[in-house]
This record gives sequence, C-alpha cells and structure tokens, in this order.
Amino acid sequence: MTNERPRIEVLTFAGCPNAEPAVELVARVTSELGIEAYVERIDVASEDQVQEHRFLGSPSIRVNGRDIEPGAGDRSEYVYSCRVYRSESGLTGQPDERWLRAALEHRD
Repeated sequence: MTNERPRIEVLTFAGCPNAEPAVELVARVTSELGIEAYVERIDVASEDQVQEHRFLGSPSIRVNGRDIEPGAGDRSEYVYSCRVYRSESGLTGQPDERWLRAALEHRD
C-alpha cells in the first residue's frame, strides 16, 4: 500500500437520498483505517456533466479515479439517475463497504 494520500470522489446529484450516507461511509471507513484522504463531493448537475464525469449514477465512489464497484470500469453507459448496487442482502442504494476498504487498502 502506498503512503500517498488517496483521492476519494463521492459523485452525487441534488436530492439523492443516498448521497449523505455515502459521504458518511467514506468518513467512517477512512477514520477506521487511519487514512488521511483528499475527499471531494462532486454534485453532478447536468447531462453534460454526466458525460464529463463518466457518472454511473448517484452515489458513486471513486478512489484515485477508479470506481470501487468491481467491474464498474467496464461500463460506458453514463446516466443521471440513482445508482443501485447488488449486495448479499439484495438491492441497495449504497456501495458495499468492503469495496471501499479494498480500494483503499490496495490502491496504487
């Protein structure tokens, strides 16, 4: 693991009910891991910004430019909508905490 501070982006849009929980997840996990990170919340406000930010839906979390969801890097359909994640307990509006931990522990 590198000693450089990771850059974490939390991409959302106004009114997303899962935006704050995603920001809180990042804060909690970085604190638990003892990682000082550059955290930036990016509010996507238009269709142009959807394409510019390669927005996969709200909320999206990236560590050093990579989406934390396994396989998300293969996606190329960008949307201005809520994002739904598959979890062991079904569909959810939040990414799996383990993905964030893995991205932070194995960043390059």
